[in-house]
Amino acid sequence: MTAAPSSAGIATGKGPNGLQGQAPRKVNFDLKQSGIYIALALIVVAFTVATGGDLLAPQNLSNIIVQYSYILVLAIGMVLIIIAGHIDLSVGSVVAASGAFAAVLMVEMNLPWPIAVLATLAFGALIGAFQGYWVAYFGIPAFIVTLAGMLLFRAITYRILGNKGIGPFPEDVRTLANGFTPGWLNNIALGPLGGADLFSIIVGLLVVAGMVFVQYRTRNARIRYNQAVDPGWLFGLKVLAPAVLVMFLVVQLARFRNLPWVLILLAVLVVGYTLVTNRAVFGRQIYAVGGNLQAATLSGVKVKSVVFWLFVNMGVLASLAGLIFAGRLNLAGPTAGNSFELDAIAAAFIGGAAVQGGVGKVVGAITGGLIMGVINNGAGLLGWQTETVMFVKGVVLLGAVAFDVWSKRRTAGAK
Repeated sequence: MTAAPSSAGIATGKGPNGLQGQAPRKVNFDLKQSGIYIALALIVVAFTVATGGDLLAPQNLSNIIVQYSYILVLAIGMVLIIIAGHIDLSVGSVVAASGAFAAVLMVEMNLPWPIAVLATLAFGALIGAFQGYWVAYFGIPAFIVTLAGMLLFRAITYRILGNKGIGPFPEDVRTLANGFTPGWLNNIALGPLGGADLFSIIVGLLVVAGMVFVQYRTRNARIRYNQAVDPGWLFGLKVLAPAVLVMFLVVQLARFRNLPWVLILLAVLVVGYTLVTNRAVFGRQIYAVGGNLQAATLSGVKVKSVVFWLFVNMGVLASLAGLIFAGRLNLAGPTAGNSFELDAIAAAFIGGAAVQGGVGKVVGAITGGLIMGVINNGAGLLGWQTETVMFVKGVVLLGAVAFDVWSKRRTAGAK
């Protein structure tokens, strides 16, 4: 008689062939992947203590989201470019040119804002196609092409605007950048916290439920295929921690002026691009191109097409960021977008993207962007000088890249 296997540290499930199997419990803590979230938490705690809690005040949290939303939009496109092994230095100038183009259409030509918005996004796509052609099909390095684009599109912005700004923008465009969801339901009492919009609370609960469902389904799928999973306590912690953070943010926003429209837009973008990178063939091709270009080519990946469409996508997102930024200021100015490319690149690298390409996540880039936003906001609350803020951001960026290089060398040495 064969002895039954021990149940300690394992779970029983069915493998892909329907037979009973064992899914071992294994503590899976990747410092490289998890370090960015720990860093964000530590930075938030440090600035919360330093500002006496003002950093996490409802109005200030809303300000962080609204004020840095365009950087987060740019970071989504930038991390995909970096994963593929390229860079885009022109996004700040594209933001300015797109804002100027939209202002001419909406303000001077009085086109209906939906048509003007679609035309502006198409304008960004054309810019991305222009740069993508030179990189993908002509073979010029992306650094050179987008450096030239930085100058070209800034010059186009000055050509359109001269030394003046154009505004104001239509109310609907301003609402996208600065507006909040209306209180569709009555407020709900939260005891010492006061009242909060019930609709926003319901949205937050639905988001948390979706997060829990996805993680639970992923865990069960791994068990069915007899793959290692986290112990129950660690899985619960990984589910509970982000759920608490999401609900805290939603409650604070609901106590102020409800959910910013731009936050809803960002949520849609994050979910959409995460699905593309994790589930779609195109997403896997992006990682293949950045991870090993020669292997991707031999595997039949249309490398030139992938790179071309990545730059088209970056152009569209830069135009969207330009619309948000111009709507927030209610003005299209010739100096808009200055240094935005640096913040977007920093967000991607701080968020875990590898310098060599092939590594990175959309959620990581968003987290990196939030780190930059929290530093900027917290520094403003504390009255730091500009040079101090620049110094801290530089140290954080250098530290993130140094950690990436160190972890790669450590992994290679372990092998």
